Amino acid sequence: MCSNYEAVSRADRMLSFFGVVRNDNEGPILTWPTGLAPFIRLAEDGSGNRRVDDGAFGLLPGFAKELAYGRKTYNARTETVASLPSFRSAWKKGQRCIIPAEGIFEPNWESGKAVRWRIQQPGEVPMGIAGIWEQWADPESGEKMFSFAMLTVNADGHPVMSRFHRPEDEKRMVVILDPNQYNR
Repeated sequence: MCSNYEAVSRADRMLSFFGVVRNDNEGPILTWPTGLAPFIRLAEDGSGNRRVDDGAFGLLPGFAKELAYGRKTYNARTETVASLPSFRSAWKKGQRCIIPAEGIFEPNWESGKAVRWRIQQPGEVPMGIAGIWEQWADPESGEKMFSFAMLTVNADGHPVMSRFHRPEDEKRMVVILDPNQYNR
């Protein structure tokens, strides 16, 4: 499961690889749970066009009392996303998104200690990670913000991703989309 990644944030890379216009043009953002990063969703006008927004990494359901809740909800298991209270509303409403990443980081325990590995696509091509998103209102300030979570699947049999996390832990990996899946 991914708790840290490098977000795509440069405007030229967002346009070239994801077909969205990003007004900010900053370098890659090293993102941790509750940190702000760009995510891509369908425009609300029904046009089918994609748009990019910034949101907190860690889905904040309507009942969350504070931003820190996102430290528990940055990954959503595909097996339970439709039924768990934290995720089911976003899933039911079809609030799917693409999380643009230059690379993700996972701990490799083969040496007996956690060694942080960077995983990226060949040729440094950004990857689009499947996710869900929600709009949340801070109960104290009323301020609205977006948040998102990455979808994960079991990776026990995956030749690369099964090498990560503690030996006794279930092996999980994010869902990396093929670019021809982005519109779905």
